[in-house]
This record gives sequence, structure tokens and C-alpha cells, in this order.
Amino acid sequence: MSPGSRYAATTAEGVPNGGVSFWYEQTGLPAPRAPLPGDRDADVCIVGGGLTGLWTAYYLKRAQPDLDVVVLEREFCGYGASGRNGGWLSAEVAAPARTYLRSHGEAGVQALHAQMRAAVDEVLAVLREEGVDADVQQDGILFVARSRAQRERLAAQAEQERRWGAQVRELDAEQTAERIRVSGVLAGLHVAEAARVQPARLVQGVAAAVERLGVRLHERTTVTSVRPGAAVTDRGTVRAPHVLRCLEGFSSGLPGERRSWLPMNSAMVVTAPLPDEVRTQVGWPGAELLGDSAHAYVYGQRTADDRIALGGRGVPYRFGSRTDVHGRTQPATVRALTALLHDFFPAVREVPLVHAWCGVLGVPRDWSPTVHLDRQTGLGWAGGYVGSGLTTTNLAGRTLRDLVLGRDTELTRLPWTGRQVRRWEPEPLRWLGVHALYALYREADRREARGLGRTSRLARAADLVSGRS
Repeated sequence: MSPGSRYAATTAEGVPNGGVSFWYEQTGLPAPRAPLPGDRDADVCIVGGGLTGLWTAYYLKRAQPDLDVVVLEREFCGYGASGRNGGWLSAEVAAPARTYLRSHGEAGVQALHAQMRAAVDEVLAVLREEGVDADVQQDGILFVARSRAQRERLAAQAEQERRWGAQVRELDAEQTAERIRVSGVLAGLHVAEAARVQPARLVQGVAAAVERLGVRLHERTTVTSVRPGAAVTDRGTVRAPHVLRCLEGFSSGLPGERRSWLPMNSAMVVTAPLPDEVRTQVGWPGAELLGDSAHAYVYGQRTADDRIALGGRGVPYRFGSRTDVHGRTQPATVRALTALLHDFFPAVREVPLVHAWCGVLGVPRDWSPTVHLDRQTGLGWAGGYVGSGLTTTNLAGRTLRDLVLGRDTELTRLPWTGRQVRRWEPEPLRWLGVHALYALYREADRREARGLGRTSRLARAADLVSGRS
């Protein structure tokens, strides 16, 4: 079976669906690498060939070239969220500030935000050094408010961004429309430290750079269990003093990890290239990333070839922590995202959609990412990025490098290092709870859109129950 037939897209609402993601429709699927040939020894074994694992391998080999580093991947490197995301190379920290304030105070949170801003520059520097063309354009993020309640939250977000050192500019409706003409916009917030990228080109470029350094990437190799000193697969066992779990939303597939991080679904649709007359009506002369201030928020980008790619929550969670099949999403999700796209940009109604897909992101019970290494067992992990992982993977990879090499650095002292988080509730409570939360958020958005001038109490209640407030 060829890679193309294995990952072939189906159809939902008349739109190609899955096939991993549209980003791979653009680039083509990578040629498959050889699976693990049998039992072997290594210095470091990394489980998961997404950006967390790849960045960890990259920086370990750059720091200590004689290390024997092995990466094990069930499908192909970049198959998961690393090759399906919205292309937001941003300095966003997903965690509520209070999470890290309690343990590390103001200085600790400042340090984490500063390192995230530096990580954006670090990724761009590596892409230049390694010759990776990922459609990069660094025009920042434009967040928009389309109701009075959203405008109130946007002002609070601006205050928080400034508190942690970001470069922000608050915009009125006219100033916002000069950048992107979103229907019904009342205000905007521009955050400078971000770049648009094409995710598949980025992750495949990093994978190639890792391979050039001498890291062995074994694809089509399913890890069935992880234990101190070994990763057991369907192709053999890799024995290593350090075994690092870098699976993000796919962590639930390992025994004992079903309740560690919840695999939350996020989906995207993308248009055909916009005709000139539609581009004129939409505006968007730059390449700002686009987000909003709704509770069930959306995220988007204008691609290098003048398409609009827009994402958001569809069906947020599959029972039993199941994950999608090669990026296929539900028809209801395609309908919902199409409606959002047309609501934001009425001029795009006549432009066909050419692809829909989804992926999973890892959500810890406190909605805050973690990097950890147990020095006694040699087991480590990083993830739980809650949808803000494209840049975070780089910082996590460099932090894991320092932990594996036994270094005491600014990175290993960041507040996300070594945190212990309680597990998610068992089923059916997990499924019921997540779906109830997003029903509350959607209803809150509807009420606010009808003119409620403050954040809905439903959303505040959902934040309390979820642990995000």
C-alpha cells in the first residue's frame, strides 16, 4: 500500500476531508522511513516524531554529537498536530497565569513569557540556518472583538500581554479593518511577536535537519509500552537510560496514560485561492494571524498562496480519549466552520472550500503544559500545550535537552518544569464534562452576540468547572 492510499482523504459536505491535512496536500506526503529493524540500544529514546521529539533530538545532537538518539514514530514524522495546526508561530503561553504564579511568583511567569518570545526567534533562526522554506512571514497576530463582551475581554488581554512584556497595540474598529476586514468588528489587538508558517514544510524541514545530524528516525513503528530503561514496540525493544514521551494528544494511546492528557479535537477548513475582487473586500494585505475573543474561539491565517485557512472547535472530544483517523473530521464540524468563515468574511461565500481536517491537542487537567524528567527512572515527557504548541515545542525540546544532560539552566528552572498534575476523571464523566463545558461556551457566545455587554455567567461557570479560572 502506498503512503498516498493509506492516508487518502474521504469527503464531508462535498469537501475533501482528512488525508492528514491540507498542508500535506500542498507538499505531498514524505517518503516513508524504515521501521525499527529489531532490538537495539541507545543513549536516548524519544517516543513520538512530532516537533517536541524532533526538537529534543535536534538540540541533544547539537549539544553532544556522540549521543546515540533514536526517535520512534507510529506513522511518519509530523503526522500529528505538528503537521495539522494553524501555522501560528507565536509566543502564546496556554496556561492561566495563576497556575505558575502560585509556584514561582511574578518573576517565574515573566521568565516563561520571555523565553517563549525568544523561542519564536530561535525557531526562525534554525529555519534560516537549516535552509527550511516554511512560507514564513512575521506580521504578528490580530485578535478581534465582535461584541461588547469580547471587547471587554480584549482590553483585559491587552493588559495581561503588557504585564508579561509583549509588544501590543490596541486598535479601534477602523484601524482593525485596515489590517483585516472582519464583519462586525468593534476592536482589535495586535501582538507583534508571531509569524505565519506552513506547518508541514516546517516539521518536515526539522525532521530532515535532525536526520542529517545522525539521529535515527524509525517510522511505521508502534510503541506499545514505555518503562524505565526501555520502549517496547511491535518491531522490537529500544533500551536506553533515558526514554522520553513526546506524544502530546496521542499520549492516551499508551497503557496507563488514558487520563493523563485529554486529546482535544480541533479542526480546520481552507478555501481555494481568493479571486482579486474577493481579496479587495477581505483586505488582509499583510500576513497577520487571525484570532478572536469568543469563548469557542477561532484561529486563522492567510496562506502564502492567498487562501484563508480557518480553524476552531467542532466536536471537542471523542469518548474514551479516542483520536481521529488520519485527520478526518465530522460533517457537522465542516458545516460549523464554514458558517463561521462566511460570518467573518461574507465576501468569501462564493469561494469554494477545498479541504477540511482535524487533529488532537493535549490538555492537562489544569490546562497548563509540563516538562519533566524523573532522574531515578530516566523517564521524561513534555506536552499538554492546549493548542499553543508550535513554538512551545521548541522551548520544551531545549528544556528536555538540559534535563537529560543534567544541566541546571534558566530553562530547567522555568515554572512548567517538574510539575505534577492530577488526572482527568474516568469515563463517562470525562466525556459528559467536556461536552457540557463546550455547550456552555457556545451558549455564552450566542448570548454575548445578541448584545450582552459583559462576559456571560455561563462562561464564567464553565471556567470554574474546567479549572481554567
